[in-house]
Amino acid sequence: TTEMANQEEAEIQISELDLLSSMFPYEEEFAVTDQLALAELKHYVENESAEVPSSKVQFILNVKTEVPNASMVEFSMACALPFKYPTVLPEITVRSSLLSRSQQILLNSDLKTCLMQNFRGEPCMLSAREWVKDHAAAYIDKDLSSFSMTASDATQLEVTTFTRLWIYSHHIYNKQKRKNIIDWAKELSLSGFCMPGKPGVVCVEGLQSSCEEFWSRIRRLTWKRILIRHREDVSLEGRGHAEIQKQRKFPTLEEKCFDAHGARGNHMDLGQLYHFLEEKGCADIFQMYFGVEGH
Repeated sequence: TTEMANQEEAEIQISELDLLSSMFPYEEEFAVTDQLALAELKHYVENESAEVPSSKVQFILNVKTEVPNASMVEFSMACALPFKYPTVLPEITVRSSLLSRSQQILLNSDLKTCLMQNFRGEPCMLSAREWVKDHAAAYIDKDLSSFSMTASDATQLEVTTFTRLWIYSHHIYNKQKRKNIIDWAKELSLSGFCMPGKPGVVCVEGLQSSCEEFWSRIRRLTWKRILIRHREDVSLEGRGHAEIQKQRKFPTLEEKCFDAHGARGNHMDLGQLYHFLEEKGCADIFQMYFGVEGH
C-alpha cells in the first residue's frame, strides 16, 4: 500500500539523516535548516497514525575541495528531500562564490543527470556529496562562452519559495510583543494578521527566508507555549515579485481583535475568527488550530 511505502521512505530518510549527522558532526559541514519538518518526519515514523508531514526536510551540506592550484574551495549544497524520496530524486542546488551563473547551472544539471542515471530509487545524498567533492572544482574554470543558456535554465536557479506560517501561542497579551510582531513583519515585508488574547494566533506570509527570520525572532521571546501549527510552501520557480503579491491572502499585517468576551475581556470570539478565515479562503486552518469544524 502507499501507506507502507510512505512509512518505508520516511524511515530511509531518517536513517540517512542520522548517518549524515554522525559522519559530519559539525554545523559547518551539515546542518538541518528545517527542524520542524524533521520532527514531523520522526513523529510520522514513530506513530503509525500520524499525518503525512506537511513540509520537506531541508538541510545544507558544505563540501571543501581542492582546486588545481591547491587552494581550498567551499561548495554549499542546499538540499531538500521530497516526501517520496528516495523513490524520487532529492532536490539539490550547489553554489559557490567562485562559480559564474552559467557554470553553476551546468554543474547542477550535470549532478542531476548523474543521480538520475545511477541512483534512481535509492538513498544518494552521500553519492551526491562525493560527486560534488570530485567534480565541482572543474566547473570553476570552465569556459562557457559556447554554452548557451535557455531562459528556463536561468530561472530554475532562482527558485523562490512563498511561505505562510500559522503560529499558535497559549496567549498574547504583552504590548511589547504585539508591537514586535507588527514591526518585524513590516521590516521583513510580511503580511498576515495577529489575533491577541487567549489563544494567540499569528499568521505571516511572504518570502520563505523572511518567514523563517520572523519565526526565529519571535520564538526567542519568552512564551508559555508557542509553535508553528501549519506551514504552507509554494515554489515560485523564479516567477518574481508579482507572483509573491499574487500568492498573498492578506494585504498587510494587522492586529485583528474579534469582540472579546469572558471575565478579563480577553477571550476572542472564535466564531468571528472562523468567518474571517473563511473570507480569506483559509477556513481549513481553523480546524488545524482548534481541532473542530468551524461554523
